[in-house]
Amino acid sequence: MQDKEIENIELSYLTIQDYQELKEATQESYSGLENSYWPKTAIQKLIDIFPEGQVLIKIDGEIAGCALSIVVDYTQFDDNHTYADIITKSTFKNHQMNGDVLYGIEVFIKPNFRGLRLGRRLYDYRKELCENLNLKSIVFGGRMPNYHKYKEHYTPKEYIDAVKRKEISDPVLNFQISNDFHPVRVIKGYLEGDSDSGEFAVLMEWDNIYYTKPTKSPSSVKTIVRLGLIQWQMRPYADLEELMQQVEYFIDTVSGYRCDFAVFPEFFNAPLMAAYNHLKESDAIRELAKYTEEIKKRLSAFSISYNINIISGSMPELVGDTLYNVGYLCRRDGSVERYEKIHVTPDEAKVWGMQRGSELKTFETDCGKIGILICYDSEFPELSRLLSDEGMDILFVPFLTDTQNGYSRVRLCAQARAVENECYVAIAGSVGNLPNVENMDIQYAQSAVFTPCDFAFPSNGIKAEATTNTEMILVADVDISLLRELHSFGAVKNLKDRRKDVYDVIRVKSK
Repeated sequence: MQDKEIENIELSYLTIQDYQELKEATQESYSGLENSYWPKTAIQKLIDIFPEGQVLIKIDGEIAGCALSIVVDYTQFDDNHTYADIITKSTFKNHQMNGDVLYGIEVFIKPNFRGLRLGRRLYDYRKELCENLNLKSIVFGGRMPNYHKYKEHYTPKEYIDAVKRKEISDPVLNFQISNDFHPVRVIKGYLEGDSDSGEFAVLMEWDNIYYTKPTKSPSSVKTIVRLGLIQWQMRPYADLEELMQQVEYFIDTVSGYRCDFAVFPEFFNAPLMAAYNHLKESDAIRELAKYTEEIKKRLSAFSISYNINIISGSMPELVGDTLYNVGYLCRRDGSVERYEKIHVTPDEAKVWGMQRGSELKTFETDCGKIGILICYDSEFPELSRLLSDEGMDILFVPFLTDTQNGYSRVRLCAQARAVENECYVAIAGSVGNLPNVENMDIQYAQSAVFTPCDFAFPSNGIKAEATTNTEMILVADVDISLLRELHSFGAVKNLKDRRKDVYDVIRVKSK
């Protein structure tokens, strides 16, 4: 067939008018199996109950291949079910449109049309159907037609492993694995009469990365998330009221652009220390810590009234007599959660007496799972890797840097975190000068949103960036669904390809 010029390749739904040709094509494709074709009543039943699941590939009007499937509630079957259990004597009573799995019951390409990659087209159609119906996966029992040649030397599991290592060729398994299906288990006695496979089958599965579990709740997690980064100007403020007026102005602004997050920098409230500049630096920052509780309450109120999730950057906080660098996630549903800076800089420890935090976690939001690392913490890849293992999609890094050197450390490490963890990273910093606040004289920042570097993202990994050292907001949309595709279909797979047999990153239990 490959030597003949092809004028038309068509994917079409199966109709009962195709039956006789389908029967002949099936017999030709399964010449070694008795009763290999479907009775006409069974084909009519499939067309009646699930027409979109039954498709043909035709070349110049001739049937070249076929794929048949039903939808099942997979929880009703145990691990060792058989083909007969699924099709129930060709009555297909297990078909349920409210099920969770697309079960493949037939796929073939006629011998004279093989080598044209037609099977891939049928599998691609099934994947698209699975996604459109919001089903969890595609499942079927795969034959092992070459197993009879090796059964004296290999168990079925050993045979599959040898095929995966390319030591043995099996046309069916090779094709299925190359199309992103993975072996789940071996089933004995799956298809009666399949002597080539020794009546064994490999349960194969393809996971739908876009699947969302149905819920009765009207709320849903967004896939397009809009970030509003506030590049904050350090300037004198007369009091807390004046500072919060500026805070509300920015929240109002990014909320007006329908942002899902408003992100403030580290120590954005530092201008309030000017009133305590006559004190030692360590005493001045403790005075600043007295504002933290009130600021948290007001940010939480803003998050509700402006319908936006607010990341408070960070503020000093006293727990007893111990000083920490902390921040708050104020969700628009009114809930508030705290995060800590795990690594304090040598200057924070020496000048202010700041102590290291120990709590690290991801946060559930209406925009997916997020992580927050304060400034210096972004330079320690172990932290973001732990958050990534918990399913983080977006990492937020509020920062404060005085020089371009310090900023470059945060920026370059943030970009690395986006690549190695296959996530988005948003950094927000402060600009300007505070001549009346010791240890906070100058600021350098360029807020930005970074992405992995793959075909679906900017080639340089920069989604958006602010103007350097200018007070402004930066608004950027990020698509969470692109991360799901990257995890499974990226040019490289940084998360999946980790050699956990050689190294790992683990949490140390708190003492």
